[in-house]
Amino acid sequence: MCTAENSSRRNILKSMLGVAAFASLGGCATAMMKNTGARYARPLSRQPFVAPRISHDRIVRVITGLRPFRPKGFVVKREQFDDKTIIHNYGHGGGGISLSWGSSALAVREAMGMPIGKAAVVGGGIMGLTSARLLQDAGWQVSIYTRDVSRHTTSNVGAGQWGPTSVFEEGVASKAFEEQYKFAARIAHHAFQNLSGNPAYGISFAENYFLGNEPQEESYYLRELPELFTSVAHLEPHEHPFPFPYVERMVTMLVQPAIFLRRVRDDFYLAGGTIVVRNFSNRAEILSLDEAVIFNCTGLGAKALFDDEDLMPIKGQLVFMQPDPAVDYLTIGGGSDVTYMFPRRGEILLGGSYQFDDWSTHVEADVTDRIIADNKAIFDNMRL
Repeated sequence: MCTAENSSRRNILKSMLGVAAFASLGGCATAMMKNTGARYARPLSRQPFVAPRISHDRIVRVITGLRPFRPKGFVVKREQFDDKTIIHNYGHGGGGISLSWGSSALAVREAMGMPIGKAAVVGGGIMGLTSARLLQDAGWQVSIYTRDVSRHTTSNVGAGQWGPTSVFEEGVASKAFEEQYKFAARIAHHAFQNLSGNPAYGISFAENYFLGNEPQEESYYLRELPELFTSVAHLEPHEHPFPFPYVERMVTMLVQPAIFLRRVRDDFYLAGGTIVVRNFSNRAEILSLDEAVIFNCTGLGAKALFDDEDLMPIKGQLVFMQPDPAVDYLTIGGGSDVTYMFPRRGEILLGGSYQFDDWSTHVEADVTDRIIADNKAIFDNMRL
């Protein structure tokens, strides 16, 4: 499972996420539980807060996924293998959905100056789909080769808040990478914002509340990319209903992964693309493809296929509850470990876990119990 080094990495990344492990309900939080009858100003919906109902008997499903993480950051580069050109686009940690259009734009830029023709994209997750769509827009004829169709990829397990978090470790990634990261984030945010007006893509804006018993360290992306978030504020106890003394708020985008992936896949088909279900066991099989230009969007698969020893999995577990359309905001933090609540169409998502270098994909009952207990403690004690 986790080494001491990985435990240190986990603490660094939790600070980036703004979800440091806070005690769930103690001290001054208990003193705040009195119902004040306050009305809380909400910048987006202007509706009253509604607490989701959290219990084991409302669980619809529990799933796990493995984030493809590199402490040095994701890889976008061009590499030559005899007459084949490989363009890599993988290793985005917990920020794959958020960075997708931007990182894929960087990858497609690597093909500039090459004769436009046929291209192969290996990997059918979010990076593969967005790389393929941008290639089509640039005039390429594209085929996606994938072991799993999009609904079975890691991308479909993502929580979906637009926030390019847990992508790299500060102090490990280079300053040049950080500039690349910020460029990709800005491009991706602009692309998602352009799509948000079409409900078919499953993108909407939502209020996000960060909860804790202690002041929270400012996340990297809020510090470095402040223009991408609105209504950012520290809220005083009388300005929110949560049973915590420290609450930060921002308005961001929420992406429904299943809806978004399906729509981008359909766009790919409409533009003349083809998807071939195929598993590659080694690099030679990839290089045997007919296409001379191949985009490597294999996520964790790149560890074995292209000998990337820096790539590691971070296991995440999600619990899905019965839907409640009245719940229209997100929360992060406030639990004994990684804790969050995101509403989706047709379900409420509860998270989560952050297990370094854990390749297992089985659901862990104790993690489910902890996710339920942490979220139940938050919402059962809201001052409504």
